[in-house]
Amino acid sequence: MIRIGIYGYGNLGRGVECAIKQNDDMELVAVFTRRDPKTVKLIDESVSVYHVDDALKMQDKIDVMILCGGSATDLPVQTPYLAKYFNVVDSFDTHAKIPEHFENVDKAARETNHTGMISVGWDPGMFSLNRMLAGTILVDGCDYTFWGRGVSQGHSDAIRRIEGVKNAKQYTVPVESALQAVRNGENPQLTTREKHTRECYVVANEGADLARIENEIKTMPNYFADYDTTVNFISEEEFNENHAGIPHGGVVIRSGKTGKSLENNHIIEYKITLDSNPEFTASVIVAYARATYKLANEGAYGCKTVFDVAPAHLSAKSGEELRKSLL
Repeated sequence: MIRIGIYGYGNLGRGVECAIKQNDDMELVAVFTRRDPKTVKLIDESVSVYHVDDALKMQDKIDVMILCGGSATDLPVQTPYLAKYFNVVDSFDTHAKIPEHFENVDKAARETNHTGMISVGWDPGMFSLNRMLAGTILVDGCDYTFWGRGVSQGHSDAIRRIEGVKNAKQYTVPVESALQAVRNGENPQLTTREKHTRECYVVANEGADLARIENEIKTMPNYFADYDTTVNFISEEEFNENHAGIPHGGVVIRSGKTGKSLENNHIIEYKITLDSNPEFTASVIVAYARATYKLANEGAYGCKTVFDVAPAHLSAKSGEELRKSLL
């Protein structure tokens, strides 16, 4: 059995706990939280909850520590620190800072012969892997990534921080005409605004200035200013009934050409549709926790990404079983 620890118990941590239960070769041995452990209720009440300060006392009881903190401030600190003491997996998703994060985790993990797997999920993660595979096959071509329709948790949080906003959800929505042009092999050059729109559903405090809130949303740099954005003010009852979930999804498309005169067109498409973004992300992470365990046992120390993992390392099946049933 691969002994797993969970570091952080929010939506992603709960998803990891559920995913572990679906994998017979794994067991959850501990959850670590910054909250008072007595206030944290797990799905499996037989698993112990500890404060994060006690994590290092469990080094000999955990094979892989799964980190479920946020990418903005948690993981840049937590992953390099814990990689000195555990084999670790995280879902760091700030694309521009991945090279820096890789270097920090790699240095820490190699100091003590541990394996650190970073940026695991669906983007970065599964989408990254599909972009790489498609590009190596269709060398002459273009990559396109569309996200949604789904909830952007970071953008939703940005709206909730506006004065007068009680609650909010923001959906990222692909522009259908742009998506269809890519699928048709037209290889369009698309701006940010031409690829996605943003739909906002906002519950405002009583008496709040709705025009000001809408303007602050639509003009918010780095979040909404570069997109066609629709703001819908709704009641709390409607919000709870229609916008309680965290769905998401997206598609990666490679449009390319082959032949003597590049006369033949090809499309490779990878699509996901998710009822629960954190639960799907957690399922990807758990598969890569297995790979991390295998790599560590092989002496493949240092930082790794999805590009460094052989597909067979993700599976609980033997090579013989995989060749017989899936090849």
